[in-house]
Amino acid sequence: MPNETWHVKIAIDDNDRLSRAEVRMEGKPDAVMVAEGTARANPDDENVPGIGHELAVARALSELSHQLVHETIRDIESHTHERVTRLRV
Repeated sequence: MPNETWHVKIAIDDNDRLSRAEVRMEGKPDAVMVAEGTARANPDDENVPGIGHELAVARALSELSHQLVHETIRDIESHTHERVTRLRV
């Protein structure tokens, strides 16, 4: 049985050939993290919104992942009072 559960909510919207995704992570103590990703269809390509949604969500999740790693680095440095040098983003 998990001690904590974090939830990720994904909202996707379209405007013409632009897909936008917002990813919101909740449940982490004292923090709600939000990231955004976008994808624009090339004017010469067929407009397939599902592909734009996938790419926008992937980019938003990637950004959220980077935010979480950076927060982890800050937390480690705060706890150890030493600079983190080997944790890769």
